[in-house]
Amino acid sequence: MNGRRMLVTVTAGAVLYGGAVAAPAAADGGRRQVTVWVDDMGQRPGGLLQVTVDGLGRLNARQKVIASSPAFAGPARLTEYSTGIAGDHSLLARAAVAMSARPGRYPVRIALDGRTVAKSTVQVVPAKRPEFSVSQTPGSPQRPGAQLGVSYDDLYPGETGRTFTVRSAAFDKPVTLTHDPDGPDWNNPRLFDAVPMVSRRAKDGVYTVTLHAASGHVLARKRITVRASRPGDHDYRGNARGPFFFGSSGSAEEAKNRYRTQPGGTFNVLWKDEFPDAGEETTLTATSPAFQRPVRLERDDSKAADGDDPRYYAPARIRPNLAPGSYPVTVVSHHGRVKKTSQVVVTGTGTDTGTGSTSGPGTGSTTGTKSTTGTPDAGKKKTAAAPDKPDKDDSGHPAVLAGAGVGAAATAGVVFVLWRRRTVR
Repeated sequence: MNGRRMLVTVTAGAVLYGGAVAAPAAADGGRRQVTVWVDDMGQRPGGLLQVTVDGLGRLNARQKVIASSPAFAGPARLTEYSTGIAGDHSLLARAAVAMSARPGRYPVRIALDGRTVAKSTVQVVPAKRPEFSVSQTPGSPQRPGAQLGVSYDDLYPGETGRTFTVRSAAFDKPVTLTHDPDGPDWNNPRLFDAVPMVSRRAKDGVYTVTLHAASGHVLARKRITVRASRPGDHDYRGNARGPFFFGSSGSAEEAKNRYRTQPGGTFNVLWKDEFPDAGEETTLTATSPAFQRPVRLERDDSKAADGDDPRYYAPARIRPNLAPGSYPVTVVSHHGRVKKTSQVVVTGTGTDTGTGSTSGPGTGSTTGTKSTTGTPDAGKKKTAAAPDKPDKDDSGHPAVLAGAGVGAAATAGVVFVLWRRRTVR
């Protein structure tokens, strides 16, 4: 439920509310207390609001509880919903504010089989012109690979489109905006959004993001700034550590940067990074000539809130016919700026004991260390693709930033926060 809710209590005796005398609330002639909760933060014409009624007890299938108001597009029937509390028979409805409703406060009437059992009011606020929003924080450029929230709110009389698309040279492909009626923005049926990713190949520059209707007509434009991290930025090389290793039945807290195993053995590869590059979490890979295949490292979500650096790990399997020896394991990150290698020792006999060397975390090789011949070259930095030349309407094409290398910029947030979002009760 969004915002504060107006609570109106009605008992068998008449109660004054807002200067009006409320009708007795007892549906069975007894002294039953009925409460009604109505979203009272103000709704625009066309918006939805939630009405909740408690205290009527369990009703039979033939009984009807209706919420009505001059502000509503029509009567809304309340139905019982589960709160998880034994004996709680709360009733709920989502009512639509009429698109023709003028600003002001309107009465709300709750009726059981045509008899008023509770009253409240609802506030209608003025309509707002359609608005196209992009989530970039002023002064904070987007990193290549970062997610960017975009939304279109056209809760306004006369707006009827159902399909909207955003395009930009900063994106790898066009992105369709959608509305989720079961999401946190259920109360705004005309809010469409998406979270596209800025292309990892996007060069530094200013890009235009255009909003298109289904017909292809451009409805709105916004500009975003894209700039990769560089020396002096807090996230330029993050604080990457690893790779470390721990046994299949071991713990990440016991990981070492040197590990002993046998042909065909399986163990976990661990990587830590205080500031991963935007979009890098889905591409971190450990490679080694000893592995059956490269290992895609996955985020350890259990570490999300314990104060430790983000960490990533996944199981690796040694080739079963591998000759004994020491083999490098390499992880490349931060667009090739960080390359670290640790060693795994393969023995001809014995079992995978899960015991690493006594070397502690952080003793792997530093940036730029080369692995031995035969290590798959998975970390070679790709050349960034230059943005396309601007066309006449400048829709979705960049203009190169003047002095783009000056100053440090904070990392743009990955999660798109819509200030209009509200929590459903």
